[in-house]
Amino acid sequence: MSDKTAIVFGAGGGIGAALAEALGDTHRVIALSRRSDPPIELTDEATIAAAADALPEAALMVDCTGFLHDDRFGPEKSWKQLSADSLAHNFAINTIGPALLMKHFLPKLPRDAPAVFATLSAKVGSIADNGYGGWYGYRASKAALNQIVKTASIELARKWKQAALVAVHPGTVDTPLSQPFSKAGLSVRPPEEAAREIARLLLSLDAGSNGRFLSYDGSELPW
Repeated sequence: MSDKTAIVFGAGGGIGAALAEALGDTHRVIALSRRSDPPIELTDEATIAAAADALPEAALMVDCTGFLHDDRFGPEKSWKQLSADSLAHNFAINTIGPALLMKHFLPKLPRDAPAVFATLSAKVGSIADNGYGGWYGYRASKAALNQIVKTASIELARKWKQAALVAVHPGTVDTPLSQPFSKAGLSVRPPEEAAREIARLLLSLDAGSNGRFLSYDGSELPW
């Protein structure tokens, strides 16, 4: 990619902050979060539109936003735990927010040069790979995000011939998001290590990667 500007959304989180730092070795990084200037709030489209208007074109954009649990909501183990409020919040942060980022920032990719927009999805969002059940809201919202990525990638290819839009599974990373659910024996990586691996993947992508669901190691995941 000739343009050395990168935009990282969700740079206030564990993976986002680490990825902004890792990309700083090769790019001028614009790190966006609720506390950045300009600020971005996923549930407020006006902030996303204003940031897109204010910022320059960039050939690399990475969406590191996401929601798994907080003091109100957590992953459901059974359909008995489903609630409209929890499902709506999962979709607001994991699906609708990233979709609005694509709406306003995909047009900021250069049209005549290689470019990448990546959004962090999750392997548990794969319908084909779902062998354990549970985590209804998180699984469903990430599966919906994957569909948004695939659909938008088709539209992107019509005018941005050298661009790639991809969903990326970051693996299990040692952040507040994943800590309560890390099991003994599960491979959990520090954010800095995960960020280096994700950065290496992103810098290897080209237009042939458009519309793919990839793991951080470059392997393809089933939708």
